[in-house]
Parts: sequence; structure tokens; C-alpha cells
Amino acid sequence: MIPININGSHSFTSYGWFVCLWVLTVSFQYGYHTSALNQLQAVLTCQHGGTPLIGYYGLPTCIPMSDATFSLVTSLFTVGGFFGSLFANLAMDRYGRKGATRLSAAFNAAGAALSAVAASVVPIALGRFLVGVAAGIGICVGPIYLSEIAPARIKGNLGVLTQLSIVIGIMVTQGMGFGLATPTQWRLVPFISLALSAIQYFVCPMVAESPAYLIRNGLVNEQKAVVRRLWGDQAGSVRSDLEEHSGEPLLTPENRGDVSRNEQSAVTIPQLLASTELRRPLLTIIFAMASQQLSGINAGKLLTILFLYYSNNILSKSLPEYAAYVSLGITIVNFLMTFPPIFLIERIGRRQLFLLSVVGALISHLAVGYGLNSGWVTLSSIAITTFVMSFAIGLGPIPFVIIPEVAPFHAVSAISSVGLSINWTVNFFVGLAFLQLRNFLAHGDPMKEGRVFYVFAAVLLCSTLCFSRLYRG
Repeated sequence: MIPININGSHSFTSYGWFVCLWVLTVSFQYGYHTSALNQLQAVLTCQHGGTPLIGYYGLPTCIPMSDATFSLVTSLFTVGGFFGSLFANLAMDRYGRKGATRLSAAFNAAGAALSAVAASVVPIALGRFLVGVAAGIGICVGPIYLSEIAPARIKGNLGVLTQLSIVIGIMVTQGMGFGLATPTQWRLVPFISLALSAIQYFVCPMVAESPAYLIRNGLVNEQKAVVRRLWGDQAGSVRSDLEEHSGEPLLTPENRGDVSRNEQSAVTIPQLLASTELRRPLLTIIFAMASQQLSGINAGKLLTILFLYYSNNILSKSLPEYAAYVSLGITIVNFLMTFPPIFLIERIGRRQLFLLSVVGALISHLAVGYGLNSGWVTLSSIAITTFVMSFAIGLGPIPFVIIPEVAPFHAVSAISSVGLSINWTVNFFVGLAFLQLRNFLAHGDPMKEGRVFYVFAAVLLCSTLCFSRLYRG
């Protein structure tokens, strides 16, 4: 195996990059299913076709649904994600990082298959729930897996790839919406996801388990063989997660890159919640995840529901036929702005990049609010773009990167489960409450609808201040 280097630091062999790609598939699927149904809504719910016809293999060309039913089906992804994240720690500790990732692929394949062959609302709703469970498990295990297989000097660079994979998944489904949103082709969207998960599932035996998990379970010879395959001949000189550490939560730059592997057994969620020793790393992740969602971002789309709604709303006044292109354009901006953190995270630092992102998000919130209240459409449109750019450089990737860095090894899976469960929960309630809060604050006056963005700015600021006091990375 030939080691491939980034910025002159120790990096992976070609096999190591293959393992990374395999792990990142779960993040891609997370983004893929976030926007998959949204792009298919009109054709899927018979909005343009009236009565469904019999298409290929005896399946109907669409499934009649009201907007309320479609919203319920869509939201089941978030519900599934919550439960998947809640129990992800059990899967990681019992089956290992590789086994948990394979379990995520199995759930995703089952859910995508149900959606692809659904002839009524119930199968597609169940399928949506199952792909949510898969996303919940995958988004917990993915960042940990990547961190544990990565050479210490590129952990941050590699961690940002989780966010990049999610955005690529969103972008792919939005692009598919232009070509596959037809009565005879929409089923290809879940079918493609099914095929990808099937490949990931059956390729699993070729993939290495996390070296940290192997050494934790006393499999020293297996761990050495895996490290050599991942890092080549330089493995012995790379400072990795396998080095001894005191066992304290890792909240300083000096401690970053080390993971405790003392003899304590894996922590369960009830034990985590009762532990005073683990309270600080737990709260750090909770506030990081809460800040990500309270910024107004829908965790699944990694675009704000509110801003995405408003971008369509703003442009629909003059260019209604371009709303779908605007959504795709915003996703492309998000995609492009995910690259700078890959190169900046180790230079600037996690905390500084996160705070820089929050400052940009706060300014964007205030600008959108003022623009909507004053009828200044240009300002609101520009602020939407600057928000997406600000989110992409810090609020999006950093919470995932720091999960395996702030906790001792025996608690990392439990902290990841709790943190991501909070992420899904806040995501759900932000989406549920936003329109009602907007209407309450506006009192029916369209020129006061921007007030809700001031509220989000204030809540984001409070959450970020709490995070900043806890995290010193």
C-alpha cells in the first residue's frame, strides 16, 4: 500500500481512503434522504396526474396524499433519526464501528426498498421511518469511525468530510429532481439508494474495524495489522488515538487527538447522564448540536427550512418558475463552502472556526429579518446566501468533528448518541414551531414577519456562549 499525504502529514494508504469512502456512504445517505421526497412531492402525491395509473410491474404511478399526509410521511425521517441516534451507542459498543455502519446500511436498504415498491401511504411512511433510523445510527457512528481510523494530524481535515458527504447527498437528490420527477421514473430515486446500501453491506467484510475499538477489546494483533493496512510503513511514527491518556475529557488543543482507553467498561446513557465526571464533555456536545439547529438549520437538509422557504418565497414574487433552481443553487453554495474548513480547521482551530461561523450566521439572521420587515428583497436574498456560507464553514461540520475529541473512549458512543438525539429533537421542534412563531410575532402583518429571525439570533447567541465557555479546543 502506498501512503497518500495531505499537507505533508502522515496520511492513509489507498486502502485507508477506500475505508473512508465506505464509512462516508452513511453520511451521503443521510443527506440523500433528507431532500429525496421533497424533490418528488408533486409527482409522488398525484398533484399533476389526478388519478394514479398502473405503471411498471403493476405499481401505481403516484400515491394520492394531502399536504398534511405528505408532511407527516416526510417528518417520520426525523422521528426515525431520533430513535436511531438514541440506540446507536448500543450498536457501536456491541457490534463495533464497522458492525454499526453495516447495520445502518441494512436499515437504509430496507427503508429504501419499501419506498421504491410502495403502492400506498403506509409502506412509504414505514420506509421513511427506517431510512431515518439508518441516518440516526450512521450520523452517530460515522464521525467516530473516521476519527479512530485517521492519523492524528489530519483528524480535523477528515472529520469535515462528514458534512461534505451530507451536502453532496442533498445536492444529488436535488439534481435528480429535474430528471427523475416523472410518474414512471420517481421510484428510481429510492432504488438508487437501495443499490448503494446493498453494495455497502456486502463490501463490509473487506473493510477494517476501528483500531481503537480493536485495542479496546484486547485484539492487539488484529489492531496492528489494521493500522499497517491503513497507514502503511509510517504507522509506527503516527501519533494516534491508541496512545495512552489520562482518561479526562479532551477539551484542550494539547489533548486533542488522544482518546482514553482505560479499563472502564463502555458507558450507558443512564450512566452518562448520572456522571459528574462526564458532564462537561456531554454539555459541550449538547450545546454544539443545539447551536447548529437553533441557527435555523434543518439538520437533514443542512439548509435552513426557514431560509429555503423564504428564498423560494422571495423569488416567487418575480421568478416563480426558478424556485427549484434557487434551492439547488443554495445547495451548491453550501457544497463549495464546505471545502475551506477542510484546509482551515487545523490551522485556525475548531473553536475559532465555529465562532467565526456563528458571527456570520448572526449577522445574516439580522439582515434577513430587517430585509423582510422593510421589503428589501435584495438584502434578504444576499443574507440567505451569506447564512449558508457561514453555516458551512463551522456550524455544519464542527459539531461532528469534536464528538470523538471531547470524550474519553469509554463514553464517546454514549455522548454521540445523546448529542445527536438532541440534534434531531431540536431539528424537529424548530421545524414545528417556526411558522407558528413567525405568525404570532407578525400579528398578521407581512412587514413584521422578519421578527422571528431576531428571536433565532438571540437564542443562537445564548447557546453559543454556553458552548464557548465549555469548549477550549
